[in-house]
Order: sequence, then C-alpha cells, then structure tokens
Amino acid sequence: MSTLTASEARANFYRLMDQAAQSHEPIFISGKRSNSVLVAQEDWAAIQETLYLLVVPGMRESIKAGMAEPVDSCKTELDW
Repeated sequence: MSTLTASEARANFYRLMDQAAQSHEPIFISGKRSNSVLVAQEDWAAIQETLYLLVVPGMRESIKAGMAEPVDSCKTELDW
C-alpha cells in the first residue's frame, strides 16, 4: 500500500484516483489531524457487498460449500 502525506495527495489527487482504480490497491494518506485510505469506487462497493454477505446467517458456510462443489456437477438453466 502506498503512503503519502495529505499535501502530496492533494497535489496528485486525480493521478491517485486513476492509480487506485487501475491497480485496485488502496492508498494510505497520512495527515496532521487524521489518516485516510483512498480506494476505487468499484473496490469499495465490493468491500461493502462482502461485509453485507458475511452478516447474513449461514451465508459464509453456503459460499464455502458452493466453492467446494465441482463446476461440472452444477446445474444450469439448460439442465432444468
């Protein structure tokens, strides 16, 4: 994760937005009063979706079970 001061981030804000979107890596910004992390909107949405799914009872186990199932044993709409 890249680390920049708030002044450095301010001077390069649009470049940093592009970098975060292209690399999918967060950028740590340190300031005098507080610190922040810059992430691309697409990555933030994925994080939010993951957090939501993890609070649904039984979802984690269901995902793990699905991942363990061989793809060729899954039914498709055409199999119905």
